[in-house]
Amino acid sequence: MIHDPDLLDKLADMPTESFRGDVFRATRLSLDPLLASGSGGRWGPTGGPSVLYTSLHRNGALAEISYHWSQQTPRPSKPAAMHTLRVTSPTTLRLIRADIAALGVAMQDYERPNLNRTQEIGAAVEFLGYDGIVAPCARWACDNLILFPDSASFAGTLEAVAREEVDWLAWAKEQGLISD
Repeated sequence: MIHDPDLLDKLADMPTESFRGDVFRATRLSLDPLLASGSGGRWGPTGGPSVLYTSLHRNGALAEISYHWSQQTPRPSKPAAMHTLRVTSPTTLRLIRADIAALGVAMQDYERPNLNRTQEIGAAVEFLGYDGIVAPCARWACDNLILFPDSASFAGTLEAVAREEVDWLAWAKEQGLISD
């Protein structure tokens, strides 16, 4: 993948921080919670760097899986697995909404999945050797932690420390995210 040199310069000029703490990831019951995905998403293009999506808030992880599963036909009805992961990420780029807009993302489109520009940003962040990104969740009022654990430069650690089954469908209905 060829990266936009101006984007690389802007990202390289932004300060990084170390992240250490517990995050949440909602998955299918059978999925390894530490398995990154190469199938694309908000911060990773299909065929680009593998991405592990997590949230700093349990409800953020539930809101994300509820959105994606509610788009499927038929809509899954099985429970989700809610995982608590203990993470260290020595070089994390924190992006607030103003940063994301300054990097060329139309914020009125931020809630749409698979935006080309956020995918370009994610691929460039991984290319620069950062472990991950902290960015606003598009589905809940919290931040998500997006990691690149399969990258050769990944210096962080990941550990699954807890797991519970969650009725995601009932939760989403209670939150008014989906209707019957």
